[in-house]
Amino acid sequence: MSFLLFRKESPVGRNNFSFRCIRSLGTAGAAAVKINCCCGINMRKISLCKFRTMPNTYTQIHIQFVFAVKYRAALIDPFWKERLHQYITGIFHRHQHRIIQINSMPDHIHIFAGIRPHQSISSLIQLVKAESTKWIKEEKLCKYAFAWQEGYGAFSYAKSQVDQVVRYIQNQEQHHRKESFLTEYKKHLKAFEVEWDERYIFKEAE
Repeated sequence: MSFLLFRKESPVGRNNFSFRCIRSLGTAGAAAVKINCCCGINMRKISLCKFRTMPNTYTQIHIQFVFAVKYRAALIDPFWKERLHQYITGIFHRHQHRIIQINSMPDHIHIFAGIRPHQSISSLIQLVKAESTKWIKEEKLCKYAFAWQEGYGAFSYAKSQVDQVVRYIQNQEQHHRKESFLTEYKKHLKAFEVEWDERYIFKEAE
């Protein structure tokens, strides 16, 4: 769904006016959109109109998300982590995204997904964190108070890199025998040339 802003233009006949789209607030293009409206229409109602996105929109967006348990506490238990993966997969699929690979360590999680552009990354991850936290508490899976740490990493990949990222996430257990999560995360930031503030990077494990 897209929202388009319109500007009143020249009259079309005696009682009608032409309105030209001046800004698109969604995914639909706004370059040549014009509508004719009666001059009696309230401009507040016409200024923000809702239009359905054109059906010929095609995207290929592969993103790896990384975020940690609050205080980097090792609370994700191997006995129920697969259930957590399934629950998070359901959230992504329910919102029309596609999980490619997911795996977690006791203190953090990696999610590799194909993302549809109708939903912002920030709102998606906020939803995933909130719903999965609520589910963990309702299922009484963790004897301690469970919460995700604030913030997340989001790294995009080309189609040619998908298999490599899938293997990397599948082999997290072996990988972290050699390298800590914080070292791994900083390597991602450097590789993708992402600037960060040391004060707000994920905390060391407690």
